[in-house]
Formats: sequence, structure tokens, C-alpha cells
Amino acid sequence: MFTGLIEEVGNVYRIDATECGTQLEVIAPMIAAGLCEGDSVAVNGCCLTATTIRNGSLTFDLLEETLVRTNLGSLRPESPVNLERALAASGRLGGHFVQGHIDATVRVLSSISRGADHRIEVKLPPGFARYVASQGSVALNGVSLTIAEVLPASFAVWIIPHTRRQTNFESLQPNDIVNVEFDIIAKYVERMLPQNPIKRSRSQRGGASHPG
Repeated sequence: MFTGLIEEVGNVYRIDATECGTQLEVIAPMIAAGLCEGDSVAVNGCCLTATTIRNGSLTFDLLEETLVRTNLGSLRPESPVNLERALAASGRLGGHFVQGHIDATVRVLSSISRGADHRIEVKLPPGFARYVASQGSVALNGVSLTIAEVLPASFAVWIIPHTRRQTNFESLQPNDIVNVEFDIIAKYVERMLPQNPIKRSRSQRGGASHPG
């Protein structure tokens, strides 16, 4: 579990296909100092396991599913990535509950500064509109954000200068691809609601019969 508060922006050192799959190595001296092999790290919002830690770098093994579902497969050497360690039981929840399970990738439509603040608009992926609500939570590249505008085929967030400086949003450009994870609470609420709310049970209709 994560909070969506980025601890460090690392830089990709290499991403290589090997006999065992794809390996991603990231230079991240700050969080590498406090990690052990096997610990979980959110990389651009995707939960990965650190398999090797040495000389201020972290190495992760990437599944084919991860490469297909996220933007990690498009990374290149020197690409900046948002990093967050898993939330400790004693930690403070400053953002929102982020699982590190990417729902989809979305294309950036615009990234524009307006005064001191910055507006980012992204395309709304088909089939996920039900999870998007004004003032609701969303994670883009692992960053916990509040949805400010809901549009017919997109949604927008606003970020303050601190967030932009402390994440890879500083280099974000239109047409870039970002990872998105929608709010887990919305998903559980959807799961608990009746699949067909119009159809009521016999007892609700008053049509249940009892032997006399």
C-alpha cells in the first residue's frame, strides 16, 4: 500500500531484456539507502519488488503484463521516474490509499502553467468514466491528486509548484503517456452495489408467499 506522496525522482540507468525477463535499474540513492531486497517500491505508481540494491541503485524484474499495462516499457536511460516506498504501519497517510496496481495508461492532452499553478489534462480511458468524480482522488504516475474538472472525454488536475518540482511532472509534455490508478474506494463501492438495481427481490416487491 502507498499514499501517492513521491519520495524521490529517480533516473533510469538501464532497461534490458534478459533470459529471465525484463530488468529495470533505477538510480535512486535516497530511498535505496533505506531499502532491503524484497521491499516494495512504487515506480511511476506501479508496485514493484526491489530484487537488487547496490551503489545507490535499485533493480526490478518486470513481468510482460507490467510492460503491457503500464508506461514502464517505454522508459529509456535517463528517464525520470516517481518513486515511493511502501507505507509503514506507523506512517502517516498524507495522500490517499494507492495500491500500486495500474488500471490503464492515458495520454496527456495538455500541460499548461497558469500563474504559479499548473493544469494537466489527460484523456479519459474508455470504460473508466464511472470512477471519475469532481474532487475525487486519482493517482497519475503514482502521484496522489484531486480531480478538478470532469470533461466528456477527459479530466484535469491542478498541481502546485512544490508537487511539480518534486515529481516527474516537471518534464511532462502533451502526448506523453502516464499511468493511472483510480480510487480503490470507488471500485469497492461499485462491487458492493447490486448489478441490476432496477430488479428487486421478491420480498422487496411484497410478493413472497408463505405456507398457510
